[in-house]
Amino acid sequence: MPDNGWPADRIDTENAHSARIYDYILGGKDYYPADQEAGEAMTREWPALPVHMRANRDFMNRAVRWLAEDAGVRQFLDIGTGIPTSPNLHEIAQAVAPESRVVYVDNDPIVLTLSQGLLASAPEGRTAYVEADFRDPAAILGAPELRETLDLSRPVALTVIAIVHFMLDADDAVGVVRRLLEPLPSGSYLAMSVGTAEFAPAEVGRVAREYAARDMPMRLRTLAEAREFFDGLDLVEPGIVQVHKWHPDGGTHGIRDEDIAMYGAVARKP
Repeated sequence: MPDNGWPADRIDTENAHSARIYDYILGGKDYYPADQEAGEAMTREWPALPVHMRANRDFMNRAVRWLAEDAGVRQFLDIGTGIPTSPNLHEIAQAVAPESRVVYVDNDPIVLTLSQGLLASAPEGRTAYVEADFRDPAAILGAPELRETLDLSRPVALTVIAIVHFMLDADDAVGVVRRLLEPLPSGSYLAMSVGTAEFAPAEVGRVAREYAARDMPMRLRTLAEAREFFDGLDLVEPGIVQVHKWHPDGGTHGIRDEDIAMYGAVARKP
């Protein structure tokens, strides 16, 4: 067991990891030298990468706040949670409605060992953590932690933020999202961000090569491909846009389109 309390036999400290790179670039503390090296290399290739990553996180915050405030959602299923970063999803939702319930899902042992930060629910609500792979919807939906926390007869917001660009064609990301949505009732929502290279193809392409060189290949999608995730759903205005353009606030002022490589949208299940 290393000094930070993580189980040494499950944590690969020699190779960079996407969640820890994200944590490093966002100014966190839960990363290793390999992650710092990777983050610095990627930022050299695209200096806007920190702006892009912060904009994606801010999109998640705004989307969850909208779902709680405007849509009245009180249940959330967060896929690919990543390393806890305050405000976490439950903190945003429970600031609006303390009775909100949140289930976090990730298959990273680091996230599991840090998950106490995700479980500090308001007394009126509840949070739970499921260790499962996004590619296995049946394991997620059948997990006791989920069934004990969420009532699937009532609307649920499924949040899939900044993860599908790590799913290749063979992984069938669209099919996985549909299988997760299938048991959720009418009035549920899907909130997603989808990686793209359409606004800075050269720079984002170089970042993707840095990821691939570290055994993290990426599948960046066009707008038409991003739309496939929302087929059959009712998009919330303004539809599928770059994440900084979805319900912008003061924090999005001055962000350039070419500095953002992520589409974002929220949609309602009829």
